[in-house]
Amino acid sequence: MLLNYLAITVGAFIYAFGLNYFIVGNQLAEGGITGLAIILHYLFGAPIGLAYFVINIPLFFMGVYFLGRDFAFKTIYGITIVSLFIQLTSHMAGPVDDLLLAAIYGGTITGLGLGIIFKYGGTTGGSDIIGRLLHRARGIGMGETLFSIDVLVIGSTAFLFGKEIALYSLVGMFIASRIIDALQEGIITHKALMIISEKEKEIQDAIFTVLDRGVTVLNGQGGYTGQERRILYCVVSRREIPRAKELITAIDPNAFVVLTDAREVLGTGFKPHS
Repeated sequence: MLLNYLAITVGAFIYAFGLNYFIVGNQLAEGGITGLAIILHYLFGAPIGLAYFVINIPLFFMGVYFLGRDFAFKTIYGITIVSLFIQLTSHMAGPVDDLLLAAIYGGTITGLGLGIIFKYGGTTGGSDIIGRLLHRARGIGMGETLFSIDVLVIGSTAFLFGKEIALYSLVGMFIASRIIDALQEGIITHKALMIISEKEKEIQDAIFTVLDRGVTVLNGQGGYTGQERRILYCVVSRREIPRAKELITAIDPNAFVVLTDAREVLGTGFKPHS
């Protein structure tokens, strides 16, 4: 438990640093409630950390009332620590000549910070609370809500500060979302193989002996022929893919093979369960 809060604290600092040093320091914008706080800062000079905290207060109490107290402590901790670090790092700025570089670095570092927060069960409130409330009240998907809020905030940024700032900000937001996904789901380092072949036993044995990988045999049926088929399912590392394809082709050039991404693989021979 203590480790989780320590990680959330570290993630909050990284996020705040990236936000102030690259995003605000180069007059770029953000989405969500943070983006709204940045707009208030650009227009009226309002401290971003304070504006972020104040906007989140009514949202937090609405969340407690409608969603219950279970999420309350980590949410208020996340909101408070992010607001505090945004304020403490507000003097930091790293203006660069290339706004694209600022957006790339800003998106990478803020995404890293948010990814750590989310990975350890934290939340930064804001749009997340609104999304949960609308999902419970109206059945609206959280993704739709978060996207709509981002569009509204970035659209306001384009109107107030110009399209160029908005477009570069979108680049940073996209990169941040990819970094968050990578931390949550893992970087794609494995592939899942589904193999349908009349020589499934030979292929299975080759995977066992040459690749030293396990194989799961699934029972299937051809949709057109109605013929019973045995489907081999196997997960291999990225570097093993060429060798796996070579083995399959050598045994049955007509084998039907599907490769899909396996973001996170837990179990024997791969990452242990945490």
